[in-house]
Formats: sequence, C-alpha cells, structure tokens
Amino acid sequence: SDALGLAPFTNRICYLEEGDWVRLTHNGASIFTADDVARVRLQRPAQHNALDPALITALTKAFRELAGAPHVRVVILEADGPSFCAGADLHHMRTAAEQDWATNHADAQALAAMFHAVAACPMPVIASVQGACYGGGVGLVACADIAVAVTSALFRLSEAALGLIPATISPYVIHAIGERAARRYFVTAERFSAERAQVMGLVHEVVAADQLAATTQGIVELSEGEWVAAAMFFGETEGSVAAEKVTVTLKDRREFAAQVVGSDPATDVAVLRIPAEIGRASCR
Repeated sequence: SDALGLAPFTNRICYLEEGDWVRLTHNGASIFTADDVARVRLQRPAQHNALDPALITALTKAFRELAGAPHVRVVILEADGPSFCAGADLHHMRTAAEQDWATNHADAQALAAMFHAVAACPMPVIASVQGACYGGGVGLVACADIAVAVTSALFRLSEAALGLIPATISPYVIHAIGERAARRYFVTAERFSAERAQVMGLVHEVVAADQLAATTQGIVELSEGEWVAAAMFFGETEGSVAAEKVTVTLKDRREFAAQVVGSDPATDVAVLRIPAEIGRASCR
C-alpha cells in the first residue's frame, strides 16, 4: 500500500490487483485506484447500499485513508447496483429502537464522522448517482464537491416518514439546497427528481444513464487541468485544493459539523426518536 500512499488499516479484508486497478476492500465498500484517481464504491447492492454500521465504518476508513494518499488527485463516490444509497439500513434501525442511549449516541457519532470524512476530504469528491438516493444517501451527495445524477434518479429526505428527523446530514444538505428548500423536504419526506435536485443545487449535472460514466470522467479530466493550474500558481497541489475547499465552505457549517462529531449536545439531536406513528402521521 505504500506505493499508493495509503496508510495501513487493521480491518482490511483483501488487497489485490486487477489489471491497471488496485483494490482495497472494506466491509461493504471498496477503494479502486488507477493512476491518480480513486473510486470509493458502495457495495451492498442487494440492500440498495443502505447504511449499516459496517458500511458506515468502511466509508469513514476509506475517506480517512484517501485523505492521506499523496498520489490521489480526485475521488469518485459511486455505488454498485440499481440504487446509489437507500439511506439507513432498516434492519439496523429496528434493532436501534431497542438499544440504550449510549449505544444510540455512539451510532450517531459514527454516522456524523462518516459524513465529516467525506466532506473534509482534501481532494475533490465527485458523486456519481443512479437510482434511489434517500436519507443518508442525500447526505453523501451533499458532502461531495460535485454531483452527477442520471435523469431517472430519485431523491428523498425520508427520515420524517420513519419517525426520525434529518440530523447528522442537516448541515451538509442545508448548505447544498438552502434553508427554504430544506424546510419543505425535511418535513414532507416527499420524493423529488434529479431535475429538481439540480434546480436546488444538490446536483450539478443530470444526464442519461448511458452518459453517467462519460460525464463523470469528463469532470475528472477538467479537474486535472485545474489541478495543474493550482500547482503552477500555489507551488503545490494538495494544499491548494484543500484550501480552496475550505474557502468555499461556510464557517457555520464547519463549526456545526465539528460539533456533531465531537459534542454531546449536537449528537444528542441525532439520537432523538419520536414514535413512528407520529412521524408517519406528519407526512400524510
């Protein structure tokens, strides 16, 4: 892994080479690297890439490792199967209802840490989105710097329909779509199209399904030019790109995200649960 600039980790499942690609596989997600491009791929297609504790840990580790990889210039966040991410894993949510406060608190902190790892990645992150993108999936897209979605993609902030509130994702989603839109979609839990997501600022490009890979690759190639320009101007690349990302991130969002990761009062919001009947009733 030294050749990739990736720090070793204890939870590695396998390390193998496939042609020009090198793959590091976590439980539920893989990192594919070729040259200076890394792909972080959600790999729970049978569960529509729903976020369970194992996948949350895998994504957190993947992005933390890539943050320290000097040979990686850009990261593509993508998913196997028909859906990008269906949000929280319902089986885990059922067990969470029976967990004590401390366990739920730890779960909320882990989820917040995952979103923070994606948002804080020092190189550009491009989300490539197909199919269903619900709840935490919307949060992942909002954490990315650039998002491309197929025309058939459907988005939903579905927490209210499950008796929850959007909590750990809220600073990133509000920053992406604005407070006014968030007030509507946080409360109604209604689905919205890729075109609507683009109008609100959640995604940047909406393309036909057969153009998703090509469009994403085109943005990768554009970022290569910007990377070279930044290197010429600033004298080094990783620091300049990271600095640009910090510059365009609202100060209050950074502070809120830091609170969610490290402060009890903020993470308490994430474990606040109301009876499911009330949550469902609010969406009728």
